[in-house]
Amino acid sequence: MNRYKEISSVQNPLVKKVLVLKEKSRERKKTGEFVLEGLREFQLAVKGNYEIKTIFFNEAIIPINQLEKIIDSKKSNIELIKVSKDVYQKMAYRETTEGIIALVKSKSHALSDLKFKNKNPLILVADTTEKPGNLGALLRTADAANLDAVIIANPKGDIYNPNIIRSSIGCVFTNNIGIGTTEEVLAFLKERKIAIYCAALTASENYTKIDYNNPSAIVVGTEATGLPQEWLENSTQNIIIPMEGEIDSMNVSVSAAILIFEAKRQRGIEGSR
Repeated sequence: MNRYKEISSVQNPLVKKVLVLKEKSRERKKTGEFVLEGLREFQLAVKGNYEIKTIFFNEAIIPINQLEKIIDSKKSNIELIKVSKDVYQKMAYRETTEGIIALVKSKSHALSDLKFKNKNPLILVADTTEKPGNLGALLRTADAANLDAVIIANPKGDIYNPNIIRSSIGCVFTNNIGIGTTEEVLAFLKERKIAIYCAALTASENYTKIDYNNPSAIVVGTEATGLPQEWLENSTQNIIIPMEGEIDSMNVSVSAAILIFEAKRQRGIEGSR
């Protein structure tokens, strides 16, 4: 392992770069880089074959010998920078963390690059998901179900938002993710003859009565407005989770989990990696 550098000033240009990348989606898109924080997130990013460029660490939290054991020797070209307590606290997004902040290269999530590991894919499509916490929860569910892909239509931000990384507990790195407009996603699904099942309140069938054994996409929208009309007009079948109380909807991530695991139950496939 190469000798690490040290930073003790919050005015250091690299520290300022990290702070800007954390706060500005525009800067993340411009540079093709983002910031992640935490040991678990770092390990999942490595597992997801993300290119780790720089690791900032505070030795009072994680000793260098422990860090060297965590970093694969094949990835010894990662730049290591030891930072002081003040610098680390300035850079850190979370109150509790494992002493690691990393600068990482973004991946392309173009639909044209999306490949399925199975010939009979099960996909989650999330349209116009506004809240980072909801998108993070959807990504956790997709990881738990070992879905073939998550497609984000009309995103309201970028998936490397620190709030999404945090709420997904790193599952943004473990999922096969594609991003596009509603029109592009619809064309992508139709071209591959993937059935479209839209979670909706109107013209809907009980979700348990649908056969998900063929290539299927489960599509969810926002809690406030649901799915755009374009989805409903192109749906193979709208589906609904019957409500027995006073309200007519649930949190989008909860609803998606119910629908996804019904499809998994029908397929009789154990989620394994």
